[in-house]
Amino acid sequence: MFDPPTAAGILHKIRRDRGLVLPFPGAPATVADGAATQVALAELVGASEPAGFKIGATGKRMQEYLGLSGPAAGFMAPGNVYRQTATLPFAGFIRPGVECEVAVRLAHDLPPRSYTMEEVADAVGDVVAGVEIVENRYDDLRSLGTPTLIADQVYHCAAVVGDSRRDWRNLDVGALHGRISVDGVPRDQGVSSDLMGHPFACLAWLAGSDVAAAFGGLKAGQVVMLGSVTPPVWLDAPAEVTVTFDGLPTVSVRLA
Repeated sequence: MFDPPTAAGILHKIRRDRGLVLPFPGAPATVADGAATQVALAELVGASEPAGFKIGATGKRMQEYLGLSGPAAGFMAPGNVYRQTATLPFAGFIRPGVECEVAVRLAHDLPPRSYTMEEVADAVGDVVAGVEIVENRYDDLRSLGTPTLIADQVYHCAAVVGDSRRDWRNLDVGALHGRISVDGVPRDQGVSSDLMGHPFACLAWLAGSDVAAAFGGLKAGQVVMLGSVTPPVWLDAPAEVTVTFDGLPTVSVRLA
């Protein structure tokens, strides 16, 4: 019988030892197993009440890059979510990368069930830009399997989210152009329509997902990273990273 706490303990130890996640005995075999392992992992790291969630592989470019056929979600711990800007130690991350994200803050709960885009839009308090810091903790994703990737929070390590844009209904959220720069040099760009056709389609997917259900649904005040409009930019040295989306306050992080 699958035991989520045991699997979570193995993943937690790998992180402490700064190792790579490889296939292991007792690994989750289904998406539901992966979600249950996330809950157990959240308890281990003091994040039983997450600051929010990240959704990976919501865009075609990211799905092709990761070799996934659809999105996958992971919780974000309160101590790893920063506001507007942050300075973090480069050496504290394992093979770090950065992503150009559209995010929302929720004004209302979304209990676990199926939703339309219009229903989840009513729960959005504001739309913001974000930088997700990811770690390449993996070797061969195909041998590892999607359930284990989900259990390990889908590359997630930390996030920086921008200031509020509470009049977001004046924006065309489905056509936001985003850009990511490293040390002032443009590295990539994309558009929010690539995120499942519209970022709120990603939010609807998350609200009805196994991960959201395992955590008791999405809660008011949580931040949801809806996906990156670019593949990750991997960093091999300390750097200053800036993400901008048209109409939204800029967000930045310095890995020093």
